[in-house]
Amino acid sequence: MAGKVTSFGEIEEQFKNYIGDIVYATMTTVDAKGRPRARVLIPIWEVVDGRPIGWLATYRTPVKAAHLANNPHTTFSYWSPRQNAVSLDTVAEWVDDLEVIRRVWDLYRKGSPPGAGYELGNFWRSPADPHLHVLRLTPWRVQVIRGTDLQSKIWRDESAA
Repeated sequence: MAGKVTSFGEIEEQFKNYIGDIVYATMTTVDAKGRPRARVLIPIWEVVDGRPIGWLATYRTPVKAAHLANNPHTTFSYWSPRQNAVSLDTVAEWVDDLEVIRRVWDLYRKGSPPGAGYELGNFWRSPADPHLHVLRLTPWRVQVIRGTDLQSKIWRDESAA
């Protein structure tokens, strides 16, 4: 049974611990015919003004770009063999601001949350690399599930309802 929480702060520690442990997320988008497409990626997350914000350093592939142009809603799913899980329903938007991309580059280097992230320099030359693209991920629903008893907690951004 899922319990609703009124502030993200009520699940923030569990959210960070699970994502830092699991690291890889399945990102699902939807094509123009309503068919889902999944891929495994490593987004990073921070909390700003009490709300989670995600960032995804990625390639702007034709499929991903077309899906997001048609429908910016995405889902990110994390799962561990211990049955701990995090699901995030988000709205994704491309970010072209070089200062934001530099900050995201640094967040990946630090690991946000700790344990997640990686050295983007392994894939792109610098934050100014024209092949590096960044998506801002604005969650409107976050669910964390503890595997030991399948306790579930859900936070919703009520302003996005």
